Amino acid sequence: MKFNIAVLAGDGIGPEVMEQAQKVSEAVAQKFGHEITWKPALTGAAAIDAVGEPYPDSTHEVCLASDAVLFGAIGLPRFDNDPSAPVRPEQGLLKMRKKLGLFANLRPTFTFPSLLDKSPLKRERIEGTDLVFFRELTGGIYFGEKGRREGGETAFDNCVYTRAEVQRLAKKGFELAMTRSKRLCCVDKANVLETSRLWRETVQAMEKDYPEVEVSYELVDAVAMRLVQWPNSYDVLITENLFGDILTDEASVISGSMGLMPSASMGSDIALFEPIHGSYPQATGLNIANPMAMVLSAAMMFEIAFSLPEEGKAIRDAVNKALAEGIVTEDLAEGGKAYGTKEVGDWLAANI
Repeated sequence: MKFNIAVLAGDGIGPEVMEQAQKVSEAVAQKFGHEITWKPALTGAAAIDAVGEPYPDSTHEVCLASDAVLFGAIGLPRFDNDPSAPVRPEQGLLKMRKKLGLFANLRPTFTFPSLLDKSPLKRERIEGTDLVFFRELTGGIYFGEKGRREGGETAFDNCVYTRAEVQRLAKKGFELAMTRSKRLCCVDKANVLETSRLWRETVQAMEKDYPEVEVSYELVDAVAMRLVQWPNSYDVLITENLFGDILTDEASVISGSMGLMPSASMGSDIALFEPIHGSYPQATGLNIANPMAMVLSAAMMFEIAFSLPEEGKAIRDAVNKALAEGIVTEDLAEGGKAYGTKEVGDWLAANI
């Protein structure tokens, strides 16, 4: 098969970890007889510096003409430390999600047998954890009207959802639950927020279409606690944009490192795959960043975008073997030998 893949490496460690994902993807393509054409494009601070905006039209055209998008990370301290900056890298991320119609963010959290003792949580609490969040990505408070009043002394951010937005996200959650343990948890704040009440009544109305799925409804604060206490009690969770942003970052540390968790953002016509970690600018160019989340994002790309589970499994198996044999970067080495970003990528590709 032949694939056109957009490469949006972004800022900070993005280009370094992206290079390893491409290296591993090429190894998989060679092993299984595929051909990949890479289409690099600018985004984030790199795009602002080059053309003045974080998601240029030229980048959007590259994404539209591709079979999938691999995305690294965006953001630099000079923007983070300047609240008044008129153009910010994160604006490009929101614009990209909206223009590509990426309404569903799939964020898995799972454990690696060789890393159970590296988690901040006790082994007995996390063993067997294998949960998936579906986060709504193009609605809610991040996309609502926002502004200042009274000479800048009062600020507001409106949270708005339509029933259709909830339905299309919940549909993906129900469908995924049907392929797993047939358990679905809807996370909201229905005791306070009107948007959450819309979420809950919409999902309740959909239950009849999926009679085999056992649906639970939990408040976001309760889920935040249970993720620490009993993460392995969850399977598939669906939630709105802001809640999902926070809860998925909380869940990500269960595995022992944010550098291990991939994600996918899906729309009707295209999907984007990215690690959940940020741009980690302090590590830029030092060859110390963990590339495994980016590499596992490539595995998700083969599985979801291209429907090639064996190719995805080849990448996952290589990652698991590397972790078991201690072929890891400094964030996981803990006194043992630490390998560089490129060395880990080389090892994974050679193993495949």
